[in-house]
Parts: sequence; structure tokens; C-alpha cells
Amino acid sequence: MRYIPPVDEHIFVLRNVVGLGEPSCFGSFAELEEEHVAEILAGAGKLAEKILHPLQRAGDMHPARLSNGDVLTSPGFAGGYRAIAEGGWVGIAASPEFGGAGLPALLANAVNEMLNGACMSLGLNPLLSQSQIRALEAHASDEIKKIYLPRLISGEWFGTMNITEPEAGSDVGNLKSIAEPDVDGSFKLTGRKIFISWADADFAENVCHLVLARLPSAPAGTKGLSLFVVPKFIPDEDGKPGRRNSVRITSLEDKLGIHGSPTAVVEHDRAKGWMIGGANGGMRAMFTMMNFARLGVGCQGVGVAEAATQLAASFAKDRRQGKPSRTDGTDSISGHANVRRTLALMVSQVQAARAICASCARAIDLAGSTGEEGWSRRAALLTPVAKVFGSETGIEVALKGIAVHGGMGYVEGTGAAQFLRDALVATIYEGTNGVQAIDLVTRKLDGGEPIRLLDEIEAELDLAEGRAGGFVGTARQALEKVRGATEWMTEQTDVNERIAGSEPYLRALALLLGAVFHIRAHLAVGGTGRRAHLAEVFVGRLLPACSWHCREATLGSDDLFGISDHEFVS
Repeated sequence: MRYIPPVDEHIFVLRNVVGLGEPSCFGSFAELEEEHVAEILAGAGKLAEKILHPLQRAGDMHPARLSNGDVLTSPGFAGGYRAIAEGGWVGIAASPEFGGAGLPALLANAVNEMLNGACMSLGLNPLLSQSQIRALEAHASDEIKKIYLPRLISGEWFGTMNITEPEAGSDVGNLKSIAEPDVDGSFKLTGRKIFISWADADFAENVCHLVLARLPSAPAGTKGLSLFVVPKFIPDEDGKPGRRNSVRITSLEDKLGIHGSPTAVVEHDRAKGWMIGGANGGMRAMFTMMNFARLGVGCQGVGVAEAATQLAASFAKDRRQGKPSRTDGTDSISGHANVRRTLALMVSQVQAARAICASCARAIDLAGSTGEEGWSRRAALLTPVAKVFGSETGIEVALKGIAVHGGMGYVEGTGAAQFLRDALVATIYEGTNGVQAIDLVTRKLDGGEPIRLLDEIEAELDLAEGRAGGFVGTARQALEKVRGATEWMTEQTDVNERIAGSEPYLRALALLLGAVFHIRAHLAVGGTGRRAHLAEVFVGRLLPACSWHCREATLGSDDLFGISDHEFVS
């Protein structure tokens, strides 16, 4: 089983889909040359292929384990992590002031896809650190920045987020962890956190937990939450890890997938921590971390989907079975029309999801570099779409990969099943996909940003008229369906009407965006070759689903609430 880093695919997306070389592509990073970008991506690809991918099966077969309160990681993971850290990949988008490379999120996004496509269990670790770095850069005091950021960026330390509790999952405002002020200006945190990814490891000097907790006098709900950095070892005056903090890993979860990533129950027993972002300002600070992580999770899905596609295509080429009616002289199953359809759908969906994630990252970069509210709104609109469509692409493509393998896909030896098991978690963590869809229709549709996006798409289709075959007509039909669904959503005063259609609405918007990006690719290659063929597949076979997704999105909720609870069970 080999992993081929899709460096050329990323360069194509950057050049032709999000506009590498245009002054607006990277915002303040406009001086980046394509040659430099290619070198960066090639370096990340080599790391993914040569060092991380060989750890994929090791992490699955030999999960992280707990020994005397410390986590012992899977064989080879320590070396893999050191390679990531020493290569500067943790700090690729971090501030140069603290040792980061200061490169755009657009490049970090591409790098994260390849690292996670090679080995999702280990690739998750630097993604969490990168997300914590963004939160500390934006919200921490200068003193905290000075101690924590250089060490997180170098990879000497790594970061986690501690949010979920037994009675506070998606309902974050229900969490019970308490932070009591101490005489030295720090806080003593007490509470239990669950499902904490990479809560500990044996390959870093320190682990830095970002913990949501409530001050004793804080108001109820999310408005009363504050954020704290709680290290495993309390730094001394020089920033070196000192005495051990009262943070304990009490157990590790036995999970369906990403076995190499330790997911823990964490007990804070009057653990020493420092506030980030001000009293009761925890949600604002945490969302800085969460939103970057959500884009990263979308990239995880794309990365897994890419790897699953490569494996399925290789298997289909080598597997000989039956007699295809149209063939080049071989009898491999890749010559069967239904297998070819499956592979074509896999590749075209991966390309669409990759472009959506890149577009979201570009909006994040431009929001930061220009300070323009319009780009912030665009990033906010695209983040749930990138997270959901990217993560669901991971599952859907991995499932198709198993189908291509047939019985060999159902056994663990081929590796096809692991892709599906690993990909499933991406729809759950960093905000479930259902919650992301709800966020889209209840918070991101008002204010006019979706209409502005749809108007931009319409203008782009006008320019493509006559140059993109019949694609433009099909895309226009989808555009009008999404526009109608958007208008219907914004007219609803009953929030349940929106929520009932939130997931199909998000899917419809993602399919439309994917089609637009495929049309750009089609035009970039002059309407011939591989990318033109895949654009034809996406627009012709996947985009038509946009119509019935929009129809379901506007059905409302009466039929759902007309069913009583006992009717869910026969």
C-alpha cells in the first residue's frame, strides 16, 4: 500500500481555482512565488510519503496505551512527530515573531491534507497545536505568548483543547468545570473532560491544554465560560517544564478508528492554569481555535479520501475479474463500467472538496491580511461547508473504495477498511456535522453573505457561457435552486423550519461550489484531458442531486414533529 502525495493537484488548485499569482490570492503573502510554493508542498509530500504513511498501519494495529498515568504512543510515532516538528511543519502558518514560518493558511491547509492522508492518527496532533497557536496569538497575554508560543511552534510542546464533559457535549454551556482565582493571578481548575484528542504523549516535553471552565461567579450558559491554558508541567521562570501539574489521564477510549491517536478522560484536580482572553470571554477565544481546527478536519476527510482513492484505483487496475465489454486488451476490473463510474465519482468528489477547503483557507488569509469584514463573513460562511463536505467526502469515498475492493475491502489486510473507520470521527469532533449545518442556517445566512456568494457565482457563470459546454446550463439550474432555498431559509421565523433542512441545504451549497470549481478547472485546461473529464463527471452525475437536496431543505419540520417518540421504534 503506497501513498502518493498529491502535490501537483494542490498546485493546480492554487493556480487555477483560487488564483495563485493573483495579488489577492495570499493577501499580504502576494510575494510568494509558485516555485517556492511547489518546494514547500514537495517537502511536505516527501514527509507524508516516506515517514508518516509507513506508520498508518502501526498506529491502527498497536494503539496508544496508558501506563501509570502516562500515554505510550504507537511504534514509530515518536520519530514521526520529531520529523514533523524538526521540519517546521507545526509552525508553518505561525507568527515569525515566535519562530513560525508565517506562511498563509492556504499552504498549511494543503500540508495538513497530505499529513493526514498519510497517517490521520498522527497528523491530528500538529493540527491541534496549530489551532491552539492561533488562539494564543490572538487572545493570550504577552507573558503567556512569550512562554508558550515558541515551544508550541517548535514542537517541543504540543497543544490540546479540553471542552467536552459528560453532561456537556454539543451543549457547551452546560459544562461544570470550575476555575477558582489564586493569589498569584493564576487559577485552580477542577473538572472532568472527556473525548480529549491527543491528551498526552511520550514524545514531547510538555502538553498544553486549553480548557473551558467557569469562574465561581460566572453567569450560566456559554456567556459564563472562560478559557485557560493548563500545562502538564508548570513552566519555571525560564519557560522550562517544572513540577507536574495536577492534571491526570484516567483512561483512554477504545475507539472505532484513529487508534494511534490517544483519546482520553482528563481529570483536573485544582490544576494550575492561566486565563486566555479575559473573564467570560472563553467562547470567543476558543472559537478562534475551533474554526481553524474545523477547516483542518475538513482537510482530514479530503486527505483520507485521496488515499482511499489511490488504493482503490491501484487495486482495480491489478485485479482481474470478468470480461469488460470495452477494454484496452486487459481484463482488470477497472475496465468495467460500474467500477469506472465509482472511481470517477471518487476522484471528482475529492477534487471538489479539496477546492472548497482551499477557498475557505484563502478567505481566512484575506480576512487576516486585509482586515475587511467581507472576507471574515466569507470565511465564516465557508468554514462549516468545508468541515462538513470535506469530512463526509472522507466517509463516502472510503466506502466506495471498499466497494471497489469487494470482499478484499471488508478484511483489514488491504487497508481499505481502516480509511472508513478513521474517516468517521471527522464528522463528529470539532463540532458534529449536524451542529455545523445548524450553525450555517441559523447564524451564517442572515446579513446577505450567501446572496453575495451566489451573485458572484452567477457572474462567473455568465463569463463561462459558451466556453464550458453544457456545464453552465446545469450549474445555472443548481444555482437557482440554491438561491431559492436560501431565500426560503431566511424567510423562516420558526428556527425548527431552518434546522430541519439544514443538512440538505449545506450539501446543496457544497455541490454548487464544487461544480463551480470544476468548471474553473475545465476552462483552465482548455476543455480537454483528465480534469475536463472529471468536471464532466461531477457536473453531470453529482451536481443534479443539488435539486432534491434543495427540495428537502425547504420541506419544513411539520412531518418530523408529527411523529411521536414511540413511533421511532416499531
